[in-house]
Amino acid sequence: MSVTVTAPAKVNLSLSVGPLRPDGYHDIATVFHALSLHDTVTVSESDEPGISIDMRVLGVVPVDQDNLAMRAVQALAHYVNRPGNVHVNIIKRIPIAAGLAGGSADAAGALVACNELWHTGLSMSELTDIAATLGSDVAFALRGGTMVGTGRGERLAPVLAATSSPLHWVIAASGTGLSTPEVYRTLDDIREQSGIDADEPEVSLDMMLALRSGVVDDIAAALANDLQQAALRLRPSLARTLQAGIESGAVGAIVSGSGPSCVFLARDADHSVDLAVELSASGTCDTILRATGPAAGVQLA
Repeated sequence: MSVTVTAPAKVNLSLSVGPLRPDGYHDIATVFHALSLHDTVTVSESDEPGISIDMRVLGVVPVDQDNLAMRAVQALAHYVNRPGNVHVNIIKRIPIAAGLAGGSADAAGALVACNELWHTGLSMSELTDIAATLGSDVAFALRGGTMVGTGRGERLAPVLAATSSPLHWVIAASGTGLSTPEVYRTLDDIREQSGIDADEPEVSLDMMLALRSGVVDDIAAALANDLQQAALRLRPSLARTLQAGIESGAVGAIVSGSGPSCVFLARDADHSVDLAVELSASGTCDTILRATGPAAGVQLA
């Protein structure tokens, strides 16, 4: 018996990062936005003890204790007090270490799939509590849509947003990822070198108002990411990618989360096709993807 789910990527429409905490983390205030780009996660009962993971993906992803999907299965098995003897198969479509929360999506998918496979009957609230212990973006991947995230991103609240039509995005992905901890450390270094005392993070009022109006130009103008400067320092070529997107007609452009993926807002579906073609021809990125949002969270396939 097996259960298959889809789990969405995300983009941070706005991301405010607070000062370094004593525990080494940062509080954030962000607006999460789930994308139609997704991974597929299948879990099945195994006759062998323990958890095994198989990934169909280009690149290197840990399939040991560092794999977030494995940790999700272990956490759920511990929560319901049962053996976690399962095989997890993940078909990756979300680029790795790209600032699109692909690992978090896989963890959220594994939670939902195992909850179904084991007939545990846990509520979304209970699954969200488990997800919050795994990583900053896992709880959001469960729920999807467009939501405010605070704390480390695990505390979620819905956003009042216009729903008349989806937003259309073009994603410029790099073949080489960036380490999220390194991006945060670089941000701390930039602030220290500049003599900047970071304020406590705040949710962008401009973005909240733009989402409520649903006006694409307003949403584009409100795109903001405190981590972008750090990502650009670590990967200067991203500046050329962002500039190429703007010159190709993107309404808005931003580094997604900790990068290195750059996301570009298009006016509509036809515009996103044209923008993707122009960006591909620019030679400033390795892979071009198109997606819409907001998308649902983890869904049974």
